[in-house]
Amino acid sequence: MTNNKPAEGVSLVYQCKLNVSTRTITYLADLLRSHLKAIGSPFRSLPPGRIAVLVLAMLRHDQRLLDLAGGNGVPESTLRRWRDEMIGLLAARAPRLDRALRKTARRGGQVVLIDGTLIPTQRRTGADDRRNYSGKHHRHGLHFLALTDETGKLLWISAAGPGRTHDATAARHDKIIEHLKAAGLGALADLGFIGVDKPDDSDDLVIVTGYKATCWRKLTPGEKQANQILAAGRAPVEHGFANLKAWRVLTKLRTDPARAPQLLRALLVLTNLEVNR
Repeated sequence: MTNNKPAEGVSLVYQCKLNVSTRTITYLADLLRSHLKAIGSPFRSLPPGRIAVLVLAMLRHDQRLLDLAGGNGVPESTLRRWRDEMIGLLAARAPRLDRALRKTARRGGQVVLIDGTLIPTQRRTGADDRRNYSGKHHRHGLHFLALTDETGKLLWISAAGPGRTHDATAARHDKIIEHLKAAGLGALADLGFIGVDKPDDSDDLVIVTGYKATCWRKLTPGEKQANQILAAGRAPVEHGFANLKAWRVLTKLRTDPARAPQLLRALLVLTNLEVNR
């Protein structure tokens, strides 16, 4: 009788499909080669293409560092350094808010779509415990805003804020109104952005949010129809978020919250590479 059990102390390795395009892998590998040439450090224990695949596995499948390290014969600390290095290189290519809006205006765009979302995180202790708890989602996390064009392509991602941050508060903090006016663009948003834009003349409204019902005032048929039209126009921004959250590292962040903005901007670049392939 054959004993098929692995020997004691032997690790098993399995294969798993990485659902990213060859174009994305090539982009990351070329980016790393250029960086190594610029800093005068051409040596790595693995070739740039292999490093790109490992980093994408960590981001796309949320693979643990220790598991990847054991299966590829490299130290865990080396993998962590490669991951942080690639995230930094990608984040540096994410567009700034003003440049993204000007580029959209030059291409003939008239409106952008704006929304906020929560990225779940581990529960933290101390003073950060409460401020990162979202009463809306009933969980701990980090809040951020994103802008997309009319087709749902991600244009910009804000810095991450505490989970309890309201969409309107984040929009005021990032001066969204001022940047939209400077670029000559409007925006479509949900009811969470009511009160952000308060022009003296309603014709100067920059952010359109629809109508909100209250206990004392019900919506008229015309207002309900306007909300339905607005919801249909805003639908692509939800597609943009879905594409971004396909990177499973965002399922539940285990990294330092201070690193979250850089990670989100790196994933924006990767998301656009995948969507536009």
